[in-house]
Amino acid sequence: MSPVYSTKEAIHKIEHYCAYQERCHEEVVQKLRSMKMNSDEIDTIMVRLINDNFLNEERFAQSFARGKHRIKHWGKIRIVNELKAKKITQTLINIALKEISTEEYLSTFHTLAERNWESILETNNLKKRKKFCDYLLRKGFESNLVYEKVKELEA
Repeated sequence: MSPVYSTKEAIHKIEHYCAYQERCHEEVVQKLRSMKMNSDEIDTIMVRLINDNFLNEERFAQSFARGKHRIKHWGKIRIVNELKAKKITQTLINIALKEISTEEYLSTFHTLAERNWESILETNNLKKRKKFCDYLLRKGFESNLVYEKVKELEA
């Protein structure tokens, strides 16, 4: 049985939740629902979190884009799709993508591509090409970049 929280207790708990790492509005609303808060209480708490700067979607989107690219080596397509799934607006997504410099993006792409190409032990060239392309497309890199890299590595 989950405990029932007063608004004051819920605010305190959610402030810790938001201070631990950047959160989007959707995650916080889900957390408040799991704490059995009604919609009026959720609205009140959300306004307070935004005013006290515990919640900031632009900051979340920028942090998300930077982290997913640098740590998980995701491409821009995957980052955009994940941010859309978290109901982040297109304007904020565009701002977030500016956090990744073109040089850093291409450097990560080339390093990842070369490492992956060397690791595929497939002898059949078509199968190797398919595995390579699937991997980089799943990571969220643009298809034109992937296909140009395949041609370069096969030459």
